[in-house]
Amino acid sequence: MTDVLDVRAVRKARRAELGAFLKSRRAKISPDDVGLPPGPRRRTPGLRREEVAQLSGIGVTWYTWLEQGRPINVSVQVLDAVARTLALDEAERGHLYRLAEVPTVPAPHANSALPEELQVILDHLEPLPAAVLSARYDVLAYNVPYQSLCPAFLTAERNVARRVFLMPQCCNTYKHSWDDLRRMVAYLRGAYAKNLDDPSWQQFIDELCSESADFAALWARNDVAVPASRVKTLRHLAVGDLEMYVTSMSLPVVAGAWVQIYTPTDETQWAKLRELLAMSREQRQAAWSDHQERHHPEAAAV
Repeated sequence: MTDVLDVRAVRKARRAELGAFLKSRRAKISPDDVGLPPGPRRRTPGLRREEVAQLSGIGVTWYTWLEQGRPINVSVQVLDAVARTLALDEAERGHLYRLAEVPTVPAPHANSALPEELQVILDHLEPLPAAVLSARYDVLAYNVPYQSLCPAFLTAERNVARRVFLMPQCCNTYKHSWDDLRRMVAYLRGAYAKNLDDPSWQQFIDELCSESADFAALWARNDVAVPASRVKTLRHLAVGDLEMYVTSMSLPVVAGAWVQIYTPTDETQWAKLRELLAMSREQRQAAWSDHQERHHPEAAAV
């Protein structure tokens, strides 16, 4: 019984917060901002409730109930209309959806411009390999140690998921287990749900499902997860396998992005990483080129 009361109390508090938020945003919009005449003297700044309702194409009573925190069902379309009327930015729009308890908070539009200082941070993490990944596992930025450790992830489309699932296991950078693959796909499933309105996401998932039987099988499981800090074994033919802690941190400044940092698990792994970083690019590449010629001559010839 206590749990039921707690849920009700939380929902009541959330609806009250929603009402207060809408009032505060409404107060920031003047009639002139939306092309309305000033009209008679106003008791409070900003738009009236009926004006917000009119501009949003919804009923005055319904909008009034929304601001009053009444337990009404809210549709995505109506919230979108209110958000446009109140000129909400991405953060405010997401906040509105969460307070209204809609099933899925619309994802902010992807921001492709990384802050300049981010590369500086990555560079100062040396000798630790580190990269910024998008929600779709695109490599958006990286430092020199990451380039040395994971060169395969920086070829062609620079997408970790595609390389992991489409490269032969013998020369795959991730020496992964089935559980590693499951977690990767489960994270993609959660990110995909936030980008259902993006055709490029659907194309990306469709291509992986058609090109990788493993990906298709895992995608069909409908598992959901988030990136986690865990130990992973990475394969580098120049120095052998490296066991690394993988630390994942979200990066709110870039929509959906996160930072991945690799740390050797012990002194033996540190020695391998130092050996790798001390090599020239040609030395690091030689082992991979030799492997391609020996085991994948058709690919090496392309």
